[in-house]
Amino acid sequence: MGAFLFIAAVVIEIALAFFSIKTRSPQQKTRDMVRVAAFVGFVLLCALSIVDWGVTYYAFAGLLLLLALIGGVRFIVRGKRLRGKRRPPKAFKPARVVWKAVGMTGLILVVALPAILFPLYPSIETTGPYRVATATYTYTDSNRVETYTNTGEKRKLNVELWYPELADAEAVVSTDANVEANAYSGAGVKQTFPLIVFSHGSFGVKSSNESLYLELASHGYVVCSIDHTYQAMYTTDDKGHTTRIDSGFMKEISKEDAHNNKPQSVAFYQKWMNIRTGDIKFVIDHIKDETQNTNADSVYKLVDSTKIGVMGHSLGGSAALGIGRMRQDVGAVIALESPFMYDIEGVKDGEFVFNGQKYPVPVLNVYSDSSWGHLSEWPQYKENYAMLTDPPANAFNVHIKGVGHLSLTDFALTSPILTWVLNGKISTTSTEYCLKTINKVCLEFFDSYLKGEGQFTAGGEY
Repeated sequence: MGAFLFIAAVVIEIALAFFSIKTRSPQQKTRDMVRVAAFVGFVLLCALSIVDWGVTYYAFAGLLLLLALIGGVRFIVRGKRLRGKRRPPKAFKPARVVWKAVGMTGLILVVALPAILFPLYPSIETTGPYRVATATYTYTDSNRVETYTNTGEKRKLNVELWYPELADAEAVVSTDANVEANAYSGAGVKQTFPLIVFSHGSFGVKSSNESLYLELASHGYVVCSIDHTYQAMYTTDDKGHTTRIDSGFMKEISKEDAHNNKPQSVAFYQKWMNIRTGDIKFVIDHIKDETQNTNADSVYKLVDSTKIGVMGHSLGGSAALGIGRMRQDVGAVIALESPFMYDIEGVKDGEFVFNGQKYPVPVLNVYSDSSWGHLSEWPQYKENYAMLTDPPANAFNVHIKGVGHLSLTDFALTSPILTWVLNGKISTTSTEYCLKTINKVCLEFFDSYLKGEGQFTAGGEY
């Protein structure tokens, strides 16, 4: 709708310019009437819910209001002049009309850009029996000093949890004798759910795959997504303080070149994996500790700490793959287009040296067109390619055709245009289909390996 409103406004400006040039008159009265009518029309579109009013329309609505007010004032002034002495008209200059139209078009583009780039979108509906609640926390790791500052402060992580509402969980336990339930300190018997920890990609945020978190939580999972401080585009703590992404980290991402400078890539990989896996380990341990704390918030009492899965997108998926090697309490791993970065131990004879041991836990790798045709070419994906060509019994590979790297996240919903630009291609598969497919295969995978429900057999292309 933002793009439509922009096009409509530009068409009006062009029409006014042509009308002025044809009549050799500024047509100021007509312009003022159009300005007022445009604002009234926009208000009606919002009132009728044809335009879903939101923050992205603030600047656009502000410009329309300003132009309408100016037009209204001119009507009043023009009326007074008609009753008094009139000023002689200025000489008409077509060039002035053209430049005004160009300037107004540019201004309209600026104010309409938020609505164009970030249109309101329909959410992906959940399919599970539970309503989903959320909670946000700021965790402080007293055992780690923040590496991105020189203040000696302890590393802080902002997290958000998506989980089945307690009332729904209690209702399922009370009505279904076959549902496994665990007792905890408090009144009655409550059901507990597997824990899933998610790690976002470079420049991402903890809500990057919220449609997936909601789907999992609606089917009986507690999902915790981490903002990796200074590696997230931005993150806000429980006191309202916002931390932006570190410029040094951004430079490292842009400089990394696995083809031409493998030693540098190894150094970057080890640095990033040390930070990311440290964050995930700390969050898992903190949540497990809270499950034993009788004074902890109710969400922690829903967690079954014996059933843990980790997942992530891009750099976050690489960290999740690393956690699968490091921890024995992790039962399943999902990587959304991620190399086995943690397994790269060095460089020998111009090639990456990978950990040669069998991957210890069930793993699902999900790919888009961005990497699928390059797995055999990109050196950091060598282990991925080996797992594709000769997969172990508990390793699965899924390719979603017609989409790019960022299409595996909700960014494809939030900003379709920026997704196309950053992917370097326009998706030929719908965003809804892509995200629903991810939701489906991830749910089935975790159900199989964390809940023991069914045998996961999905794989191949979608």
